[in-house]
Amino acid sequence: MGICISSASSEIHQADDGLENVMHVQETIVSHGIEKLGSLYSKEGSKGVNQDAAVLHQGYGMEHGAFCGVFDGHGKNGHIVSKIVRNTLPSLLLNQKNASAKMKTVRDHNNEKADDGLAPSEGFHKWKEACISAFKEMDKEIKIQGSLDCSCSGATAVVVLRQGDDLIIANLGDSRAVLGRINHQIGIMPVQLTTDLKPGVPGEAERIRKCNGRVLALKEEPHIHRVWLPHEDSPGLAMSRAFGDFILKNHGIISLPDISYHRVTSKDQFVVLASDGVWDVLSNKEVVSIISTADSELAAAKSVVEAATAAWKRKFTSSKVDDCTVVCLFLQKRKQQSDFIF
Repeated sequence: MGICISSASSEIHQADDGLENVMHVQETIVSHGIEKLGSLYSKEGSKGVNQDAAVLHQGYGMEHGAFCGVFDGHGKNGHIVSKIVRNTLPSLLLNQKNASAKMKTVRDHNNEKADDGLAPSEGFHKWKEACISAFKEMDKEIKIQGSLDCSCSGATAVVVLRQGDDLIIANLGDSRAVLGRINHQIGIMPVQLTTDLKPGVPGEAERIRKCNGRVLALKEEPHIHRVWLPHEDSPGLAMSRAFGDFILKNHGIISLPDISYHRVTSKDQFVVLASDGVWDVLSNKEVVSIISTADSELAAAKSVVEAATAAWKRKFTSSKVDDCTVVCLFLQKRKQQSDFIF
């Protein structure tokens, strides 16, 4: 576990405990008179090695840019996969973006709208294409790791890019990104930016079944849908998209991210990304409330993780606590909830 915050330029900072689950990168350009604040924290559960990884790269792509990512591993080698993705995906995405900028393509974006009804910027479309290519390439790189068996191991990913007032959200699996937005009547309110991509989601289940994968829940956990091979009761994957898990890649599990867009306004205060260990026990509203009332921006991510860990022990007394990982990126200078209630 650990929190990694630094103003040192162009350096990578990792946790001091040797687990190296979280990483913060901050570019020189960020410090030019503009304070950029964010925090990240990861805590091992009681299931064994922490399989989560996270990164916050400020100054990514441009002065007002950032790359936030949470990667949740699963299976025997999931902890390795999540760190490979954390260490590789940011640069891979930037390389894809730079390569695509040199190519002229014909696009039809007439039907695309942001969540506020406005058409996304042209920059969004370039980043979207880069995300699709980068995620595809990332999956290939995992597959060719000679000494790493990822037939039944993998990692989910939720990524948020900030480029000026553009937020590009790419989601692969069941981690989640939520926006904290001011409501002048009731304070900070959540806006969910991603859909939890689980096998029980109708569109996901349809794709899997068309590829002869089976979507079934076990009797002892009827609320959790899992993906199974056509004629074997394995591996029972509880998400519908992921890096790795190559035994199921011909049966509906894909590494194509769900990509969306949000235009930042003055009401948007922060974005929080977290692994499913957090969302399994805390609601969107609870999470944004914890962040808005935390002692500082730097304490925000740890405050959410500690609240989630306590909730696991309180709500599921007989279950093992899941790994919990959070990244917070503040879009404005943080204010207390009470500042916005009339």
